[in-house]
Amino acid sequence: MNNIKYDFKRRAKELVSKMTLAEKTAQMQYESEAIDRLSIPAYNWWNEALHGAARSGTATVFPQSIACAASFNDKLMKKVGNAISDEVRAKYNQYSKFNGTEIYQGLTCWSPNINIFRDPRWGRGHETYGEDPLLTAKMGTAYIKGMQGNDKAYKKVDCTLKHYAVHSGPESLRHSFDAFVSEKDLYETYLFAFKYCIKHSNPSAVMGAYNRVYGEPCCGSSYLLEKILRKEFGFKGYVVSDCGAICDFHKYHKVTENEAESAALAVKSGCDLNCGDTYKWLKVAVAEGMLTEEDITKSSERLFEARFRLGMFDKECRYNQIPYSVICSKKHKKLNLDMARESIVLLKNSGILPLSNDKKIAIIGPNADDLSVLLANYNGTADDYYTPLRGIKKLCKNGVIYARGCHVTEDESTWRYGEHPMREAIIAANHSDVVIMCMGINPQIEGEEALHKGFKGDRDSIEMPLIQQKLFKEIRKTNKPIIFVNISGSCIDLSLPDKEADAVIQCFYPGALGGIALADVVFGKVSPSGRLPVTFYKDTTDLPDFEDYSMENRTYRFFKGKPVYSFGFGLSYADVEEKWIDENTVEISNKSDIDTDYSVLKFQKKPDMKLLDFKKVKLKGNSKKIVIFS
Repeated sequence: MNNIKYDFKRRAKELVSKMTLAEKTAQMQYESEAIDRLSIPAYNWWNEALHGAARSGTATVFPQSIACAASFNDKLMKKVGNAISDEVRAKYNQYSKFNGTEIYQGLTCWSPNINIFRDPRWGRGHETYGEDPLLTAKMGTAYIKGMQGNDKAYKKVDCTLKHYAVHSGPESLRHSFDAFVSEKDLYETYLFAFKYCIKHSNPSAVMGAYNRVYGEPCCGSSYLLEKILRKEFGFKGYVVSDCGAICDFHKYHKVTENEAESAALAVKSGCDLNCGDTYKWLKVAVAEGMLTEEDITKSSERLFEARFRLGMFDKECRYNQIPYSVICSKKHKKLNLDMARESIVLLKNSGILPLSNDKKIAIIGPNADDLSVLLANYNGTADDYYTPLRGIKKLCKNGVIYARGCHVTEDESTWRYGEHPMREAIIAANHSDVVIMCMGINPQIEGEEALHKGFKGDRDSIEMPLIQQKLFKEIRKTNKPIIFVNISGSCIDLSLPDKEADAVIQCFYPGALGGIALADVVFGKVSPSGRLPVTFYKDTTDLPDFEDYSMENRTYRFFKGKPVYSFGFGLSYADVEEKWIDENTVEISNKSDIDTDYSVLKFQKKPDMKLLDFKKVKLKGNSKKIVIFS
């Protein structure tokens, strides 16, 4: 190996030394300009790949992150990351032929989101891996390893840990909020996954959050970025701001007076790249003595080292040869279906499941044929997709009767000229042997860009929408067996179906092939193996103040009440028994004829409850396995 060729730090230093101050400051903005005299093409740093190559046309749409977390399968997560980065790289290899990339066409992916899903009302929680720090850390690590590749010199793509730090709603306050937490909560909950991922997967970048922590804006906090991130955690990569976060310094946090001061504070604190336009004032900041050119050079060198490491300037980088044919390939679709199947969680089964596919089935509910609940957010465009309705129809011998039943949240009967779909649902139920109700919420209600009753993507309660409760009670009156499928990215109070339905399934936003995966579980083609990555509480009154970032009485680790379904809960069609031989060794016995996947969870119970490790295993019918934890 040519040592000079692969000394990316040295090459970056040499290249940046040839730039003027204006050229260097322009490279610290996410829409980096071309420098023709140095043969540097324009590059847009902003790309998204949360659960697939996103916002750039056709791509494999894998299950949303919270669904992947429900698989408790980090080995499968690594394969998913590898597939996603193949598609990101394949797109870049073609887009780069246009002599520069636009937004969502580059190799610098602003994912994964490893914030802790501390409160189910937070609308962006489904972008995360759930409420547990270790589950988040291990799934994030697997994703990053799969994404960034295993080449000794080059990276396939860059991964960006976000949002650093102490960031999980409310969305409406994120640009001005100041989070004060105990040191215990800071390190054991909010920073744990960042430290773990940096140690075990070497992510290229970290994105600073919008909010403040201990009075300092996250993208301008020397405490967070220098003391903890670089010195304590040993992070060697570059830091990017969340979009518009640096102008928040003077607009909302009021810690600076103007754009130049905000830009200077961010760079001095260790933020190298600005998503936004505040770094256009860097030259002014240098001219007024707030920064030195050496500060600018330092960040510019970090950014170009990253671009060299991505092989952007080297034809021999093997990742430059990934063909466009990987997009939505058969291999990726099979992997997509595997993850979707493993993400489905069976919460209750009176014996009705698995269901015979020769039954007369009514499919009822606002999420039965809604494409948005497959795609979630930060998604690509699926070349084919299966909603629950389409998936079940595909496997059902006698077809299905479909009725939407109600709007997801509103009572349409009160609208002028509104529909009255509930009667149709009752008719459909009466003409069936069994009813599958596809209920829940959707990404228009929970999500960064969702606007629902003024909550800007967050929810005000976790209760099932009243109109859906009414629909369920009306269908219950028909005395037909009900398989209740809740589709959501977060906890919903499921105490009503838990009490009265014959089966309850939690289907997180399951990706483009989610309907097939659901049908495979319902009809017993596969045994369910998902587990809940979040607690399913009974009532909004169970939750502390949304704006309080203390972990007291939050998540399974500290909640003092009784949930409807606990973190880690999930049933199987197989009869599986765990026998712990010692604290690190467990014998898993499948006492049924049914083959199944099974997640083994190892917990610490004192002084605080917490997950210590997990492993996913395959169990043939009537077999045993010994699982050993280190």
